[in-house]
Amino acid sequence: MVELILALDQGTTSTRAIAFRAPTLEPVAVSRRELAQHYPADGWVEHDPEEIWQAAVTVMREVIAAVGPVAAIGIANQRETVLLWERSTGRPVHRAIVWQDRRTAAACAALREAGHEALVAARTGLLIDPYFCATKVAWLLDNIEDGRRRATHGELAFGTVDSFLLWRLTGGRLHATDATNASRTLLFDIGRGVWDAELLELFAIPPALLPEVRDCAGDFGTTEPGLLGGPVRIAGIAGDQQAAAIGQACFRPGMVKATYGTGCFALLNTGARPVASRQRLLTTIAWQLAGKRVYALEGAIFVAGAAVQWLRDGLGLLAQAAEAGELAARADPGQPVYLVPAFTGLGAPHWDAAARGALFGLSRATGPAELARAALESVAYQTRDLIEAMHADMMAEGDTVAPDVLRVDGGMAASDWTMQFLADMLGAPVDRPVVTETTALGAAYLAGLGAGLCPQPELFAEQWRLDRRFSPALPEDLRREKYAGWQRAVRGVLVR
Repeated sequence: MVELILALDQGTTSTRAIAFRAPTLEPVAVSRRELAQHYPADGWVEHDPEEIWQAAVTVMREVIAAVGPVAAIGIANQRETVLLWERSTGRPVHRAIVWQDRRTAAACAALREAGHEALVAARTGLLIDPYFCATKVAWLLDNIEDGRRRATHGELAFGTVDSFLLWRLTGGRLHATDATNASRTLLFDIGRGVWDAELLELFAIPPALLPEVRDCAGDFGTTEPGLLGGPVRIAGIAGDQQAAAIGQACFRPGMVKATYGTGCFALLNTGARPVASRQRLLTTIAWQLAGKRVYALEGAIFVAGAAVQWLRDGLGLLAQAAEAGELAARADPGQPVYLVPAFTGLGAPHWDAAARGALFGLSRATGPAELARAALESVAYQTRDLIEAMHADMMAEGDTVAPDVLRVDGGMAASDWTMQFLADMLGAPVDRPVVTETTALGAAYLAGLGAGLCPQPELFAEQWRLDRRFSPALPEDLRREKYAGWQRAVRGVLVR
Protein backbone atom coordinates (compact mmCIF):
# COMPACT_ATOMS: atom_id res chain seq x y z
CA MET A 1 0.00 0.00 0.00
CA VAL A 2 1.30 3.45 -0.93
CA GLU A 3 1.55 5.85 2.00
CA LEU A 4 2.86 9.38 2.31
CA ILE A 5 5.51 10.41 4.83
CA LEU A 6 6.11 14.02 5.79
CA ALA A 7 9.66 15.18 6.51
CA LEU A 8 10.09 18.40 8.48
CA ASP A 9 13.58 19.79 7.84
CA GLN A 10 14.19 22.71 10.20
CA GLY A 11 17.48 24.26 9.12
CA THR A 12 19.57 27.29 9.94
CA THR A 13 18.24 29.55 7.19
CA SER A 14 14.92 27.92 6.31
CA THR A 15 12.21 25.49 7.37
CA ARG A 16 10.96 22.98 4.81
CA ALA A 17 8.39 20.24 4.65
CA ILE A 18 8.63 17.58 1.96
CA ALA A 19 6.17 14.75 1.35
CA PHE A 20 7.64 11.43 0.19
CA ARG A 21 5.81 8.44 -1.22
CA ALA A 22 6.61 5.27 0.75
CA PRO A 23 8.23 2.83 0.47
CA THR A 24 10.32 4.15 -2.45
CA LEU A 25 10.48 7.68 -1.03
CA GLU A 26 10.08 9.77 -4.16
CA PRO A 27 9.46 13.43 -3.22
CA VAL A 28 6.02 14.62 -4.27
CA ALA A 29 5.49 18.07 -2.70
CA VAL A 30 7.49 20.70 -0.87
CA SER A 31 6.93 23.95 1.03
CA ARG A 32 9.58 26.31 2.41
CA ARG A 33 9.90 29.39 4.59
CA GLU A 34 13.06 31.43 5.15
CA LEU A 35 14.21 32.02 8.73
CA ALA A 36 15.38 35.43 9.95
CA GLN A 37 18.85 35.64 11.46
CA HIS A 38 19.43 37.90 14.47
CA TYR A 39 22.88 39.25 15.38
CA PRO A 40 22.53 41.17 18.67
CA ALA A 41 26.31 41.47 19.20
CA ASP A 42 29.56 40.54 17.49
CA GLY A 43 29.75 36.75 17.21
CA TRP A 44 26.21 36.27 18.54
CA VAL A 45 23.59 34.50 16.39
CA GLU A 46 19.97 33.96 17.44
CA HIS A 47 16.66 32.70 16.07
CA ASP A 48 13.11 33.45 17.16
CA PRO A 49 11.61 30.17 18.46
CA GLU A 50 8.07 31.32 17.69
CA GLU A 51 9.07 32.03 14.09
CA ILE A 52 10.54 28.52 13.87
CA TRP A 53 7.32 27.05 15.25
CA GLN A 54 4.98 29.05 13.02
CA ALA A 55 7.03 28.23 9.93
CA ALA A 56 7.05 24.53 10.80
CA VAL A 57 3.28 24.39 11.17
CA THR A 58 2.73 26.46 8.03
CA VAL A 59 4.91 24.38 5.71
CA MET A 60 3.48 21.10 7.02
CA ARG A 61 -0.08 22.34 6.53
CA GLU A 62 0.71 23.53 3.00
CA VAL A 63 2.15 20.16 1.98
CA ILE A 64 -0.74 18.24 3.53
CA ALA A 65 -3.18 20.54 1.72
CA ALA A 66 -1.43 19.64 -1.55
CA VAL A 67 -1.10 15.86 -1.11
CA GLY A 68 -3.66 14.79 1.48
CA PRO A 69 -3.20 12.97 4.79
CA VAL A 70 0.21 11.62 5.76
CA ALA A 71 0.97 8.44 7.69
CA ALA A 72 3.96 9.65 9.70
CA ILE A 73 6.26 12.58 10.33
CA GLY A 74 10.06 12.59 10.54
CA ILE A 75 12.00 15.54 11.91
CA ALA A 76 15.51 16.68 10.99
CA ASN A 77 16.89 19.77 12.66
CA GLN A 78 19.79 22.19 12.85
CA ARG A 79 21.93 20.73 15.62
CA GLU A 80 23.51 22.40 18.66
CA THR A 81 21.02 25.29 18.58
CA VAL A 82 19.74 25.74 22.13
CA LEU A 83 16.27 26.57 23.43
CA LEU A 84 14.80 26.92 26.92
CA TRP A 85 11.06 27.09 27.51
CA GLU A 86 8.54 27.01 30.35
CA ARG A 87 7.05 23.61 30.98
CA SER A 88 3.76 25.12 32.16
CA THR A 89 3.14 27.25 29.06
CA GLY A 90 5.58 26.09 26.38
CA ARG A 91 6.72 29.71 26.08
CA PRO A 92 10.42 30.23 25.20
CA VAL A 93 12.26 32.30 27.81
CA HIS A 94 14.87 33.61 25.34
CA ARG A 95 15.64 33.53 21.66
CA ALA A 96 17.29 30.33 20.47
CA ILE A 97 21.10 30.52 20.57
CA VAL A 98 22.30 29.19 17.23
CA TRP A 99 25.12 26.70 16.69
CA GLN A 100 27.18 29.44 14.99
CA ASP A 101 27.08 31.62 18.12
CA ARG A 102 30.45 32.33 19.80
CA ARG A 103 29.38 34.19 22.96
CA THR A 104 30.71 31.46 25.25
CA ALA A 105 34.22 31.40 23.76
CA ALA A 106 35.78 32.73 26.98
CA ALA A 107 33.93 30.18 29.12
CA CYS A 108 35.14 27.39 26.84
CA ALA A 109 38.71 28.67 26.99
CA ALA A 110 38.56 28.68 30.81
CA LEU A 111 37.33 25.06 30.86
CA ARG A 112 40.13 24.00 28.51
CA GLU A 113 42.74 25.84 30.57
CA ALA A 114 41.43 24.09 33.68
CA GLY A 115 42.25 20.77 32.02
CA HIS A 116 38.75 19.43 31.38
CA GLU A 117 38.97 18.76 27.63
CA ALA A 118 40.37 15.23 27.92
CA LEU A 119 37.44 14.11 30.09
CA VAL A 120 34.91 15.77 27.81
CA ALA A 121 36.44 14.22 24.68
CA ALA A 122 36.57 10.75 26.23
CA ARG A 123 32.90 10.82 27.23
CA THR A 124 31.31 12.80 24.40
CA GLY A 125 33.70 12.54 21.45
CA LEU A 126 33.55 16.34 21.20
CA LEU A 127 35.79 19.31 21.93
CA ILE A 128 35.03 22.11 24.36
CA ASP A 129 33.81 24.77 21.95
CA PRO A 130 30.99 27.35 21.81
CA TYR A 131 29.59 25.37 18.86
CA PHE A 132 28.07 22.80 21.20
CA CYS A 133 25.14 23.16 23.58
CA ALA A 134 26.40 22.95 27.15
CA THR A 135 28.01 26.36 27.61
CA LYS A 136 25.13 28.03 25.78
CA VAL A 137 22.64 26.43 28.18
CA ALA A 138 24.73 27.61 31.14
CA TRP A 139 24.83 31.13 29.68
CA LEU A 140 21.04 31.18 29.39
CA LEU A 141 20.57 30.00 32.96
CA ASP A 142 22.87 32.77 34.15
CA ASN A 143 21.28 35.49 32.02
CA ILE A 144 17.52 34.96 32.27
CA GLU A 145 15.65 36.08 35.34
CA ASP A 146 15.74 33.47 38.11
CA GLY A 147 16.99 30.96 35.56
CA ARG A 148 18.94 28.58 37.76
CA ARG A 149 16.27 28.32 40.45
CA ARG A 150 13.54 27.70 37.89
CA ALA A 151 15.64 25.07 36.10
CA THR A 152 16.52 23.23 39.31
CA HIS A 153 12.85 23.12 40.34
CA GLY A 154 11.77 21.62 37.02
CA GLU A 155 9.99 24.72 35.74
CA LEU A 156 12.10 24.97 32.56
CA ALA A 157 12.88 22.54 29.77
CA PHE A 158 15.99 22.44 27.58
CA GLY A 159 16.09 21.11 24.08
CA THR A 160 17.63 21.30 20.68
CA VAL A 161 15.19 22.36 17.96
CA ASP A 162 13.78 18.86 17.53
CA SER A 163 12.81 18.71 21.22
CA PHE A 164 11.10 22.07 21.10
CA LEU A 165 9.13 21.14 17.98
CA LEU A 166 8.23 17.75 19.45
CA TRP A 167 7.00 19.40 22.65
CA ARG A 168 4.81 21.79 20.69
CA LEU A 169 3.57 19.19 18.21
CA THR A 170 2.49 16.83 20.99
CA GLY A 171 0.91 19.58 23.07
CA GLY A 172 3.59 19.30 25.76
CA ARG A 173 3.01 15.60 26.31
CA LEU A 174 6.53 14.53 25.32
CA HIS A 175 9.90 16.01 26.23
CA ALA A 176 12.32 13.87 24.25
CA THR A 177 15.12 13.87 21.72
CA ASP A 178 17.05 11.23 19.78
CA ALA A 179 20.56 9.92 20.35
CA THR A 180 22.14 11.94 17.53
CA ASN A 181 20.99 15.28 18.91
CA ALA A 182 21.87 14.26 22.47
CA SER A 183 25.38 13.42 21.29
CA ARG A 184 25.96 17.06 20.29
CA THR A 185 25.36 18.63 23.70
CA LEU A 186 28.68 17.95 25.54
CA LEU A 187 26.51 16.27 28.20
CA PHE A 188 25.94 12.79 26.74
CA ASP A 189 28.17 9.75 27.17
CA ILE A 190 28.15 8.32 23.64
CA GLY A 191 29.62 4.99 24.76
CA ARG A 192 27.00 4.26 27.44
CA GLY A 193 24.19 6.16 25.73
CA VAL A 194 23.19 8.18 28.82
CA TRP A 195 23.32 11.72 30.17
CA ASP A 196 26.56 11.97 32.16
CA ALA A 197 26.27 13.16 35.77
CA GLU A 198 29.90 14.32 35.96
CA LEU A 199 29.54 16.44 32.83
CA LEU A 200 26.28 17.92 34.05
CA GLU A 201 28.10 19.00 37.20
CA LEU A 202 31.06 20.36 35.23
CA PHE A 203 28.85 22.55 33.05
CA ALA A 204 26.43 23.37 35.91
CA ILE A 205 23.37 22.00 34.10
CA PRO A 206 20.49 20.78 36.33
CA PRO A 207 19.32 17.27 35.28
CA ALA A 208 15.69 18.42 35.56
CA LEU A 209 16.16 20.37 32.32
CA LEU A 210 16.95 17.37 30.14
CA PRO A 211 14.80 15.49 27.63
CA GLU A 212 14.47 11.71 27.43
CA VAL A 213 16.76 10.16 24.79
CA ARG A 214 15.25 7.69 22.30
CA ASP A 215 16.19 5.76 19.15
CA CYS A 216 16.14 7.68 15.86
CA ALA A 217 13.20 5.62 14.58
CA GLY A 218 10.26 4.70 16.77
CA ASP A 219 7.54 6.23 18.90
CA PHE A 220 7.67 10.00 19.38
CA GLY A 221 3.98 10.42 20.10
CA THR A 222 1.31 11.98 17.89
CA THR A 223 0.53 15.54 16.93
CA GLU A 224 -2.28 17.52 18.53
CA PRO A 225 -5.38 16.80 16.41
CA GLY A 226 -6.04 20.45 15.64
CA LEU A 227 -2.63 21.17 14.15
CA LEU A 228 -2.64 19.09 10.96
CA GLY A 229 -6.26 18.05 10.49
CA GLY A 230 -6.03 15.07 12.81
CA PRO A 231 -3.43 13.24 14.90
CA VAL A 232 -0.32 12.20 12.96
CA ARG A 233 2.29 9.79 14.23
CA ILE A 234 5.81 11.18 14.75
CA ALA A 235 8.13 8.25 14.10
CA GLY A 236 11.64 9.53 13.39
CA ILE A 237 14.09 12.20 14.54
CA ALA A 238 17.75 12.88 13.72
CA GLY A 239 20.09 15.84 13.63
CA ASP A 240 20.30 17.19 10.11
CA GLN A 241 23.79 15.88 9.30
CA GLN A 242 23.05 12.39 10.56
CA ALA A 243 19.77 12.46 8.65
CA ALA A 244 21.71 13.38 5.52
CA ALA A 245 24.11 10.45 6.04
CA ILE A 246 21.08 8.17 6.28
CA GLY A 247 19.52 9.76 3.19
CA GLN A 248 22.81 9.14 1.37
CA ALA A 249 22.63 5.48 2.46
CA CYS A 250 26.08 5.64 4.06
CA PHE A 251 25.38 2.43 5.98
CA ARG A 252 28.73 0.68 5.42
CA PRO A 253 31.84 1.59 7.44
CA GLY A 254 34.13 3.73 5.29
CA MET A 255 31.34 5.53 3.45
CA VAL A 256 31.44 9.33 3.73
CA LYS A 257 29.09 12.14 2.81
CA ALA A 258 29.40 15.93 2.84
CA THR A 259 26.38 18.23 3.09
CA TYR A 260 26.76 21.77 1.78
CA GLY A 261 24.30 24.13 3.39
CA THR A 262 25.07 27.18 5.50
CA GLY A 263 28.11 25.22 6.67
CA CYS A 264 29.56 21.94 5.45
CA PHE A 265 29.54 18.76 7.48
CA ALA A 266 31.33 15.59 6.47
CA LEU A 267 30.51 12.29 8.22
CA LEU A 268 32.51 9.07 7.89
CA ASN A 269 30.79 5.90 9.06
CA THR A 270 33.12 4.04 11.46
CA GLY A 271 30.68 1.27 12.35
CA ALA A 272 29.86 -0.05 15.80
CA ARG A 273 32.93 1.44 17.49
CA PRO A 274 33.67 5.08 18.21
CA VAL A 275 37.03 6.19 16.81
CA ALA A 276 38.82 8.78 18.95
CA SER A 277 40.21 11.42 16.60
CA ARG A 278 43.83 12.52 16.76
CA GLN A 279 43.14 15.23 14.18
CA ARG A 280 40.60 17.28 16.15
CA LEU A 281 37.66 15.77 14.34
CA LEU A 282 34.54 14.84 16.27
CA THR A 283 33.41 11.38 17.28
CA THR A 284 29.64 11.27 17.19
CA ILE A 285 26.62 8.98 17.01
CA ALA A 286 25.60 8.50 13.39
CA TRP A 287 22.30 6.87 14.34
CA GLN A 288 20.75 4.59 16.91
CA LEU A 289 18.25 1.93 15.84
CA ALA A 290 16.75 -0.76 18.08
CA GLY A 291 19.10 0.36 20.86
CA LYS A 292 22.24 -0.19 18.76
CA ARG A 293 24.49 2.76 18.02
CA VAL A 294 26.55 3.36 14.88
CA TYR A 295 29.33 5.94 15.12
CA ALA A 296 30.96 8.43 12.79
CA LEU A 297 33.90 10.77 12.52
CA GLU A 298 32.67 14.25 11.68
CA GLY A 299 34.32 17.38 10.41
CA ALA A 300 32.42 20.65 10.69
CA ILE A 301 32.98 23.67 8.44
CA PHE A 302 31.14 26.71 9.74
CA VAL A 303 30.96 28.61 6.43
CA ALA A 304 30.12 27.00 3.08
CA GLY A 305 26.93 28.31 1.50
CA ALA A 306 27.18 31.23 3.91
CA ALA A 307 30.16 32.45 1.87
CA VAL A 308 27.91 32.67 -1.19
CA GLN A 309 25.27 34.46 0.88
CA TRP A 310 28.00 36.95 1.84
CA LEU A 311 28.77 37.54 -1.84
CA ARG A 312 25.08 38.13 -2.48
CA ASP A 313 23.91 40.02 0.60
CA GLY A 314 27.10 41.53 1.98
CA LEU A 315 28.90 42.55 -1.21
CA GLY A 316 25.99 42.68 -3.66
CA LEU A 317 27.92 40.71 -6.29
CA LEU A 318 25.09 38.28 -7.01
CA ALA A 319 21.36 38.63 -7.51
CA GLN A 320 20.90 34.93 -6.69
CA ALA A 321 23.21 32.43 -5.01
CA ALA A 322 22.94 30.11 -8.03
CA GLU A 323 24.89 32.65 -10.12
CA ALA A 324 28.11 32.08 -8.15
CA GLY A 325 29.39 29.17 -10.25
CA GLU A 326 28.84 30.98 -13.55
CA LEU A 327 30.62 34.07 -12.21
CA ALA A 328 33.51 32.01 -10.81
CA ALA A 329 34.01 30.32 -14.18
CA ARG A 330 34.86 33.74 -15.67
CA ALA A 331 37.67 34.41 -13.17
CA ASP A 332 41.21 35.02 -14.39
CA PRO A 333 43.13 31.77 -13.72
CA GLY A 334 46.31 33.82 -13.31
CA GLN A 335 45.01 35.47 -10.14
CA PRO A 336 45.32 33.06 -7.17
CA VAL A 337 42.94 34.72 -4.68
CA TYR A 338 42.13 32.88 -1.43
CA LEU A 339 39.18 33.55 0.88
CA VAL A 340 39.42 32.08 4.38
CA PRO A 341 35.76 32.43 5.44
CA ALA A 342 36.32 32.43 9.20
CA PHE A 343 33.37 34.77 9.77
CA THR A 344 32.50 33.00 13.02
CA GLY A 345 35.81 31.27 13.68
CA LEU A 346 37.21 28.10 12.12
CA GLY A 347 35.82 24.63 12.73
CA ALA A 348 37.56 21.30 12.18
CA PRO A 349 40.38 20.54 12.23
CA HIS A 350 41.51 23.94 13.62
CA TRP A 351 38.76 24.81 16.14
CA ASP A 352 39.82 28.42 16.51
CA ALA A 353 36.90 30.51 17.76
CA ALA A 354 38.95 33.72 17.58
CA ALA A 355 39.95 33.39 13.93
CA ARG A 356 38.31 35.82 11.52
CA GLY A 357 37.94 35.87 7.77
CA ALA A 358 40.51 37.24 5.36
CA LEU A 359 41.25 37.60 1.65
CA PHE A 360 44.74 36.87 0.33
CA GLY A 361 46.31 37.56 -3.05
CA LEU A 362 44.33 40.66 -3.99
CA SER A 363 45.58 42.81 -6.84
CA ARG A 364 44.25 45.85 -8.68
CA ALA A 365 42.79 43.46 -11.28
CA THR A 366 40.81 41.43 -8.72
CA GLY A 367 37.10 41.71 -9.40
CA PRO A 368 33.77 40.01 -8.66
CA ALA A 369 34.64 36.87 -10.64
CA GLU A 370 37.82 36.27 -8.66
CA LEU A 371 36.00 36.81 -5.36
CA ALA A 372 33.26 34.37 -6.38
CA ARG A 373 35.85 31.77 -7.36
CA ALA A 374 37.70 32.25 -4.07
CA ALA A 375 34.47 31.76 -2.11
CA LEU A 376 33.57 28.54 -3.90
CA GLU A 377 37.12 27.21 -3.83
CA SER A 378 37.29 27.80 -0.07
CA VAL A 379 34.59 25.17 0.39
CA ALA A 380 36.62 22.58 -1.52
CA TYR A 381 39.82 23.42 0.36
CA GLN A 382 38.07 23.09 3.71
CA THR A 383 36.55 19.78 2.62
CA ARG A 384 40.01 18.48 1.72
CA ASP A 385 41.19 19.49 5.20
CA LEU A 386 38.46 17.26 6.64
CA ILE A 387 38.98 14.29 4.32
CA GLU A 388 42.74 14.27 4.94
CA ALA A 389 42.13 14.36 8.69
CA MET A 390 39.73 11.41 8.34
CA HIS A 391 42.32 9.44 6.38
CA ALA A 392 44.92 10.14 9.06
CA ASP A 393 42.60 9.06 11.89
CA MET A 394 41.68 5.81 10.21
CA MET A 395 45.30 5.02 9.38
CA ALA A 396 46.25 5.70 13.01
CA GLU A 397 43.69 3.08 14.00
CA GLY A 398 45.41 0.61 11.71
CA ASP A 399 42.21 0.56 9.68
CA THR A 400 42.27 0.55 5.90
CA VAL A 401 38.61 1.62 5.86
CA ALA A 402 38.92 5.21 4.67
CA PRO A 403 36.92 7.37 2.25
CA ASP A 404 37.70 7.03 -1.46
CA VAL A 405 34.43 8.42 -2.89
CA LEU A 406 32.58 11.42 -1.49
CA ARG A 407 28.79 11.56 -1.67
CA VAL A 408 27.55 15.16 -1.71
CA ASP A 409 24.25 16.91 -1.11
CA GLY A 410 22.80 20.24 -0.06
CA GLY A 411 22.29 23.46 -1.99
CA MET A 412 25.87 23.88 -3.21
CA ALA A 413 25.91 20.35 -4.61
CA ALA A 414 23.75 21.66 -7.47
CA SER A 415 26.70 23.73 -8.73
CA ASP A 416 28.58 21.68 -11.33
CA TRP A 417 31.51 24.12 -11.21
CA THR A 418 31.88 23.76 -7.44
CA MET A 419 31.56 19.98 -7.46
CA GLN A 420 34.13 19.63 -10.26
CA PHE A 421 36.62 21.78 -8.37
CA LEU A 422 35.89 19.71 -5.25
CA ALA A 423 36.78 16.51 -7.14
CA ASP A 424 39.88 18.21 -8.55
CA MET A 425 41.04 19.29 -5.09
CA LEU A 426 40.33 15.92 -3.44
CA GLY A 427 41.82 13.93 -6.27
CA ALA A 428 38.88 11.56 -5.81
CA PRO A 429 35.40 11.06 -7.31
CA VAL A 430 32.49 13.11 -6.06
CA ASP A 431 29.05 11.51 -6.42
CA ARG A 432 25.86 13.57 -6.51
CA PRO A 433 22.61 11.63 -6.05
CA VAL A 434 19.36 12.09 -7.92
CA VAL A 435 17.67 13.24 -4.71
CA THR A 436 19.85 15.96 -3.19
CA GLU A 437 17.39 16.78 -0.40
CA THR A 438 19.01 14.00 1.57
CA THR A 439 18.41 15.54 5.00
CA ALA A 440 14.66 15.45 4.46
CA LEU A 441 14.99 12.04 2.78
CA GLY A 442 16.81 10.65 5.84
CA ALA A 443 14.14 12.02 8.17
CA ALA A 444 11.43 10.51 5.99
CA TYR A 445 13.20 7.15 5.96
CA LEU A 446 13.51 7.10 9.74
CA ALA A 447 9.80 7.90 10.08
CA GLY A 448 8.98 5.23 7.52
CA LEU A 449 11.15 2.71 9.34
CA GLY A 450 9.61 3.64 12.68
CA ALA A 451 6.11 3.35 11.24
CA GLY A 452 6.78 0.07 9.45
CA LEU A 453 6.45 1.63 5.98
CA CYS A 454 10.08 1.43 4.79
CA PRO A 455 12.55 -1.48 4.52
CA GLN A 456 15.62 -2.14 6.64
CA PRO A 457 18.75 -0.09 5.84
CA GLU A 458 20.43 -2.59 3.51
CA LEU A 459 17.35 -2.66 1.27
CA PHE A 460 16.86 1.10 1.45
CA ALA A 461 20.49 1.51 0.29
CA GLU A 462 19.60 -0.23 -2.96
CA GLN A 463 17.26 2.68 -3.79
CA TRP A 464 20.13 5.25 -3.86
CA ARG A 465 20.60 6.57 -7.40
CA LEU A 466 23.53 8.47 -8.92
CA ASP A 467 22.81 11.70 -10.81
CA ARG A 468 26.40 12.51 -11.79
CA ARG A 469 29.94 11.54 -10.88
CA PHE A 470 32.58 14.28 -10.96
CA SER A 471 36.03 12.83 -11.61
CA PRO A 472 39.28 14.73 -10.88
CA ALA A 473 40.90 16.37 -13.91
CA LEU A 474 43.40 18.80 -12.34
CA PRO A 475 47.09 17.87 -12.74
CA GLU A 476 48.66 16.72 -9.47
CA ASP A 477 51.32 19.44 -9.40
CA LEU A 478 48.69 22.17 -9.79
CA ARG A 479 46.53 20.51 -7.11
CA ARG A 480 49.47 20.58 -4.68
CA GLU A 481 50.30 24.19 -5.54
CA LYS A 482 46.76 25.46 -5.03
CA TYR A 483 46.30 23.57 -1.76
CA ALA A 484 49.64 24.83 -0.42
CA GLY A 485 48.42 28.38 -1.07
CA TRP A 486 45.28 27.63 0.94
CA GLN A 487 47.32 26.27 3.85
CA ARG A 488 49.43 29.45 3.91
CA ALA A 489 46.24 31.55 3.94
CA VAL A 490 44.77 29.58 6.87
CA ARG A 491 47.95 30.03 8.89
CA GLY A 492 47.49 33.75 8.41
CA VAL A 493 44.20 33.86 10.33
CA LEU A 494 44.80 31.35 13.11
CA VAL A 495 44.93 32.80 16.63
CA ARG A 496 45.09 29.70 18.84
